[in-house]
Amino acid sequence: MPLESVRFAVLGPVRVWRGETELDPGGPQERALLALLLVRAGDPVGLEEIVDALWGAEPPRSAVNVIRRHAGSLRRLLEPGLAVRAEGRWLVRAAGGYRLVTHGDCLDLLRFRELCEAGRRAAGESPGRAVELFTEALALWRGPAAAGLPDHARAHPAFGAADRERLTAVRAAADAALRAGLPDVVLPELYRAAAAYPLDEPAQAALILTLAATGRHGEARAAYDAVHARLSEELGIDPGPELREAGETVRGVGAGAAVGGAPGSGEGGDASAPGTTPLPVAAPASAPGAHPDSASVPRQLPHDVAVFAGRGDEVDGVLAAGEGRVVVIGGMAGVGKTTLAVHWAHRVAGRFPDGQLYVNLRGFDPSGAVMEPGEAVRGFLDALGVPPDRVPRGLDAQAALYRSVLAGRRVLVVLDNARDSDHVRPLLPGSPGCLTLVTSRDELSGLVAGHGAHALGLRPFDAGQTRTFLVRRLGAERVEAEPGAADEIGELCAGLPLALACVAARAAAHPRFPLSAVAAELREAHGSLDAFARSDASVDVGSVFSWSSRAVSPPARRLFELLALHPGPDFSLPAAAALAGLPARRARPLLAELTGLLLVAEHSPARYSFHDLLRAHAAELVEEHRTESERHTALHRLHHHYLHTAHTADRLLAPTSDPLPPPPAPEGVHPEHLADDDRALAWLTAEHAVLLAVVDTAAASGQERVACHLAWSLEPFFDRRGHWHDGLTVQRTALAAARRLAEPALEARGLRGLARVEGRLGLHTQSVSRLEQALRLFVRLGDDTGRANTHRSLGWEREQLGDLPGALHHNQLALDLFRALGDRAAQASVLNSVGWYHALLGEHRQALAHCFEALPMLQALGDRYGQAATWDSIAYVHQHLGRHPHALLGYRNALTLLRDLGAPYVEADILSRVGDTHQAMGDHDSARAAWRQALTLLRDLGHPDAERVEARLTGRDGRAGAG
Repeated sequence: MPLESVRFAVLGPVRVWRGETELDPGGPQERALLALLLVRAGDPVGLEEIVDALWGAEPPRSAVNVIRRHAGSLRRLLEPGLAVRAEGRWLVRAAGGYRLVTHGDCLDLLRFRELCEAGRRAAGESPGRAVELFTEALALWRGPAAAGLPDHARAHPAFGAADRERLTAVRAAADAALRAGLPDVVLPELYRAAAAYPLDEPAQAALILTLAATGRHGEARAAYDAVHARLSEELGIDPGPELREAGETVRGVGAGAAVGGAPGSGEGGDASAPGTTPLPVAAPASAPGAHPDSASVPRQLPHDVAVFAGRGDEVDGVLAAGEGRVVVIGGMAGVGKTTLAVHWAHRVAGRFPDGQLYVNLRGFDPSGAVMEPGEAVRGFLDALGVPPDRVPRGLDAQAALYRSVLAGRRVLVVLDNARDSDHVRPLLPGSPGCLTLVTSRDELSGLVAGHGAHALGLRPFDAGQTRTFLVRRLGAERVEAEPGAADEIGELCAGLPLALACVAARAAAHPRFPLSAVAAELREAHGSLDAFARSDASVDVGSVFSWSSRAVSPPARRLFELLALHPGPDFSLPAAAALAGLPARRARPLLAELTGLLLVAEHSPARYSFHDLLRAHAAELVEEHRTESERHTALHRLHHHYLHTAHTADRLLAPTSDPLPPPPAPEGVHPEHLADDDRALAWLTAEHAVLLAVVDTAAASGQERVACHLAWSLEPFFDRRGHWHDGLTVQRTALAAARRLAEPALEARGLRGLARVEGRLGLHTQSVSRLEQALRLFVRLGDDTGRANTHRSLGWEREQLGDLPGALHHNQLALDLFRALGDRAAQASVLNSVGWYHALLGEHRQALAHCFEALPMLQALGDRYGQAATWDSIAYVHQHLGRHPHALLGYRNALTLLRDLGAPYVEADILSRVGDTHQAMGDHDSARAAWRQALTLLRDLGHPDAERVEARLTGRDGRAGAG
């Protein structure tokens, strides 16, 4: 059999192909043997070393015979039909062990080394070429060397040495990229390397300098401060010369300076076609690129507790269980499952350099707002950088994509508060390099039986653990002075860490109170919490919460009760203020009182949440102490807080859309101030899950008009971020609410809103039908703005269906209506759309005329997205007219705008066209550089267009060769 017919991969999971067929290397030991032979790359491996890799310090007596059987199986896998004892071509005996015959064309590790050596040779004279070679080399890695092997096998020094080769290549690539003025290209690899080797000073120095070179000076300084602190705390040393120099460099860089080169400049010329105007000039960056989105390496863990105590044995148990792929932490409510999971996750986060995912599934939320698996999967895909247009419909397809994205990666997944096994299954990674940590009040026996999960049950603290907990919170002297009182507090709290934390918080706030007085108060408390009947906790725990809530001031107690009405999983200070009908400055100290006694928790900066049991307690109190009218008024204020802030965000994100002014805000509502579209996007992202819940509760509580207006205000956000499944849900709710109100104007908007998101999801038959219904209603109502926007939506639908003349026709109708209305913002946007469709139809003169009319209008309006889209259209026309310098300038102007807007897929799409333009000019090196930048972005996003760009680089599409 020809040697070229077999290929191996060890830079990531161990894989082997014969021809186009991937083979199964067998079980863990067979894979470990193959991996060790591959990482030795053709060198002999002795039996003693193989034994050590497969079994460690305690091999069985039959170890050598087992290895021989594995070797025979491997020979027959590679060469079917080989006799049992025959010597194969691939696996041969050598030096008392075995050697696998390999070469650069069949083993990714050898190809990686060849490319790195070529990169080092090129670095002196052509750093740009060196960057290309190193980038190509690093792209071969799909995870740590031999990822997925058992930990004792992966601990073999040979695999660590291979991983260090990757680190060396990353550092060399970073050095070349800085000298070539292409720092963006290596940032994704530098992020991974710095996370995997937090104490490697050259890697950290490279990251710091590269961040500074891309203009991220604050992030660079923060990275230096973090590694400086780690070196001091963990090793007791100061930074070495290289790291110290990097720190001094970034601290000396001003806000307007950059490390590694200054932006270049370009000149424009007159367009020679009749009817065109001179191409305006903007200063492009020195190398068109894109800042990688750090969300592709997610860091989602909540804050770790400042003081963790009483669970030493359980922490060790989770660490031991971590040898498996799924660990379940079970126990009653309030027993500390989440605290243990998050604490342990922070301890081991460094083992998972590809990121940490976290979600609160809200399986037992008293409000009933359980997070469905589909919502959680889509959130994870978004965090992993999957482009919205790549997310399929249906939970099964989404879960399959999620597993594919995680294949070959080392990611820690924390699934908090799961309802049952079915709640969790779609969220389990398939990659052996990932670990999933699940918490639940349910035993999740289905995961234990079906997925081999390791179960760890938590019990309430015993007397010793309680004493340890109180010592950590209150100090040894205070607890040892009153041991009896400390024990009584533990008994009255039923040993539940949540209750103990509340009591300790109040005791710590009053250091002069004797613990005996605290215990006496608890004994005398007569609170009750019916919700605890299903939590296995004693009624004394309800007394603890009643005692704690009575300890705050009356205004803070009122706020605590009203917060139970909030429908979302968490809330902000302004939302809490709206519920109470107070300005934020008056609500802030009340919220501080509640957090001080741990009645609410600040789980992330400026975001607060309840524990389920405390929410249940607050819900009992609000029903008992607040009238129905007071509760209704508070919820009405909350809904309007979100509605009016979302409306402001809508105006910032989509200034050319047709807004529907919301109903007047009631007294006591102070919408949040959003200064610009970046702040709007940040607010919407933070409140995403809350806003979904508010639409539902508003519609269900008789506030249909609020539900409609809020759903329509969220449309630009869902569309920009690709949350089309969430958009589908809220638009269906809004249309149903509009029909209940029996107002044709609201129904028309509801039809159009639902149609737009259906179109994004590929449901074009339904979408076109709804848009035509909406258009008829807008015509009947005499609403020309509604007509114009519906024509735009119909134009987009015609484009998706391949009808470019139809798309142009609908946009021309929209343009005529907007001109008659005098709506300049909408005119500017549609002018570019009309120009784009003329360009696609080859009508270049008309295309440029419309785009050059749009551009100054968009610049005057400050619409950066519109400007970027118009520059792209202008450049596309010049490219197809053969005016390549003009095309390059237009594309670079678009990229300059897009870098500030965080649209990596659009940037990659434009970079691909930049490469095409350079190729048409005969500048093959520049073409390949642009395509490589596009490929890096698309690979970070996990987007299928990466294959198209890769085909251009390799010449498979006929555009460029490998030279």
